[in-house]
Amino acid sequence: MHNHHTLFRIAFLGLLTFLTASPSALGTIQHQKVEYTEGDTVLEGVLVHDDAMAGKRPGILVVHQWKGLGDHEIQRAEGLAKLGYVAFCADIYGKGIRPSTAGDAGKQAGKFKGDRPLLRARVNAALARMQQLPEVDAGKTAAIGFCFGGTAVLELARSGALIAGVVSFHGGLASPTPADAKNIKARVLACHGADDPGVPPAEVASFEKEMRDGGVDWQLVAYGGAVHAFTDVRAGNDPSKGAAYNEKADHRSWEAMKAFFSEIFR
Repeated sequence: MHNHHTLFRIAFLGLLTFLTASPSALGTIQHQKVEYTEGDTVLEGVLVHDDAMAGKRPGILVVHQWKGLGDHEIQRAEGLAKLGYVAFCADIYGKGIRPSTAGDAGKQAGKFKGDRPLLRARVNAALARMQQLPEVDAGKTAAIGFCFGGTAVLELARSGALIAGVVSFHGGLASPTPADAKNIKARVLACHGADDPGVPPAEVASFEKEMRDGGVDWQLVAYGGAVHAFTDVRAGNDPSKGAAYNEKADHRSWEAMKAFFSEIFR
C-alpha cells in the first residue's frame, strides 16, 4: 500500500515531467503557405511554427535542395519549430515549379548557380518576407540550406544580408566572386560530407581561402564517410553513387547547427 509520501512523490514527478515537456507536446505544429514576390515572379513559401508559443521568436529561413520546396524542407522546419524557432521554407524557383526529374532539377539549379545575382535576389526576398511575419523577431534570424540550398544561404551571406548566421548542409562551396566574402556579416557554418564527389578538396580549399581572406567568422565541419545529400533519407544508402543518406552525419550536423544557434542567438 502506498503511503502519502510516495503518492506525493509520484504526483510531483508527474508535474515535473509535464513542466519539462517540449512546447510541441502542448501545442501543434502549424503549416501555412505564404505567397510573396521577387520582381514579377510569384513565389510560395511555407511558414512552420508551434502555435503554443507566444511572442516573437528567432526566425530560421530553410532553403530547399535542387528539386524545389518539398517534404525534406518541411520536415526540417518542423524540427526547428519543435526547438522553439519560427521556420520559413523559402521558394527559390517560383510557385508551382517543383522539378520531379533529376534532369529538370539540374536545369533549375543550374540556372540559379549560373546567375548568382538572381539567386541572391530570390533568397533575400525570402528573408525579407520572413522578417515581416508577426511571429518572427526580425533582429534574430538565421538561414539553413540543403545541397542547392546550402549554396543559396552562402550567397545570402555573401550578399551582405543582416543575418546572424547561415548553415550549409552538403552545399556547393564554390563562389565565382570570392572577394564578396568581405561583405559577410553572418557567422558561417558549413557541414560537409568529407567524401562528397560534387564538392572536391580543391573547392573546399578555395572556400577556406575565401572565408579567411574575407575575415569571416567561419566553421567547416567535414564528416568522414559522408557523401552528397547525407541528411536526406530519399538519397538512398549507396555512397558509391555520390549521394546517400548517412545517419551519423545527419545527426552530428543537426547537433552542430543547434549549438551554433544557441551561440548566435545568445
